[in-house]
Amino acid sequence: MAKAIMLQGTGSDVGKTVLVAGLCRVARNRGLKVRPFKPQNMSNNAAVADIPGDNNHGGGEIGRAQWLQAIACGAAPSVHMNPVLLKPQTDVGAQVIVQGKVFGEARARDYQALKGRLMDAVLDSWAKVGEGADLVIVEGAGSPAEINLRSRDIANMGFATRADVPVVLVGDIDRGGVIASVAGTHLILPEEDRRMIVGYLINKFRGDVSLFDDGLKAIEKFTGWRCFGVVPWLKAAVRLPSEDSVVLERLASGETRALKVVVPMLGRIANFDDLDPLKAEPQVEVVFVPPGKPLPADAGLVVIPGSKSTIGDLLKFRENGWDRDLAAHRKRGGHVVGICGGFQMLGRMVRDPDGIEGSVTEAEGLGLLDIETVMEPEKTVRNVSARSVPFDQPLAGYEIHLGRTTGPDTRRPSAIINGVEDGAISADGKVIGTYMHGLFGADGFRGKFLESLGVRGGGIDYRAEVERALDEVAAELETHLDCDAIFSLAR
Repeated sequence: MAKAIMLQGTGSDVGKTVLVAGLCRVARNRGLKVRPFKPQNMSNNAAVADIPGDNNHGGGEIGRAQWLQAIACGAAPSVHMNPVLLKPQTDVGAQVIVQGKVFGEARARDYQALKGRLMDAVLDSWAKVGEGADLVIVEGAGSPAEINLRSRDIANMGFATRADVPVVLVGDIDRGGVIASVAGTHLILPEEDRRMIVGYLINKFRGDVSLFDDGLKAIEKFTGWRCFGVVPWLKAAVRLPSEDSVVLERLASGETRALKVVVPMLGRIANFDDLDPLKAEPQVEVVFVPPGKPLPADAGLVVIPGSKSTIGDLLKFRENGWDRDLAAHRKRGGHVVGICGGFQMLGRMVRDPDGIEGSVTEAEGLGLLDIETVMEPEKTVRNVSARSVPFDQPLAGYEIHLGRTTGPDTRRPSAIINGVEDGAISADGKVIGTYMHGLFGADGFRGKFLESLGVRGGGIDYRAEVERALDEVAAELETHLDCDAIFSLAR
């Protein structure tokens, strides 16, 4: 079995995902065969990964974070890197993905009772990820300080104690109260869990780190834990795909540029990292619009992103008045792209006769494409190679969706995916829908598409930009963390 070390946070959004990715790249740069692992994840930003030994299945779902971390390792993503993925559909319920496949739906309270059964899958995947590896770097979820959930925990100390993996605690100084959060975690953890922690690090520090020397002394006094370092605010992290929708609250506005791309922040927004390649373009401003705010009238392009709950988000779209904003945008000659659930919303009607998404079984669409969608139980999950029809450019991405879409506008497909027509285009060519995620990551297509909107693409190699950002994060961690000590404590 490979040696392992685990990063857990004093709370959510403390930067564990980027730190694990950076440490994976550090380990790879040192010649180690390293793999990422996250026992349980909650995110509607999913990636398609291999299901080892299953040659008849298109692929399985994992969190985008583990997909990114696999890239940092130079490894192919596997469903065993994230054996349990929760995809929220309502405020109290989520779809449960186990080892890449749909396990079922569960309300929050019901899911707590399921965890005992899911630990077996977690430990099975844990053994598979470690096969042939030198090191596995594990990412926790939320915080081990949620002691009210400890008895059935599979994501933090429940996993660490079962698998005997030492833990490095991550504190986020940017949100304030970091001394209390680290010391408080030490205080409330039971001894069995506390002894798993081998030390801590401080993340997202801005300014002169020497100003925090007294803070480090205070933490040592309260906990006795060693500090592995203080990590500065990692500027390169903004160029990496984000998984947690928490970050969308910080993306509500951007720098004014030649083309404004407007993205409504759907309640169950999914795979919003589809927009990252556009954000990287120097002449493109991507604006995420929160509920309650109108879609800006100066938008050149509106992108309706994926959704985990198409009908629910469609109803909320109208509640926000975004349907009127979108209609006005079209009257001004504006362009629209709908991806996956966003594509379905652009049609005349969305039907869910089996109630797969919930109690509302149909909703009138936005009417910008002459299509209809019927939700069906079988889920399409696969990586794809494709070609853009209007721009004659190669595409590569993935599909994760329920539903079958038909109608006159599908006779004008937006892409040919694995030899089959996909998507739809309006008669004037200004409204495009597709089931394929990742299309903006295709550099040639993105350049041609932006040219059609009167903007010159920057000639960016987006995937190379992600690799460079990972290298920059790794270099910062080598400088500011005692990586030798962290890796030496792995067991």
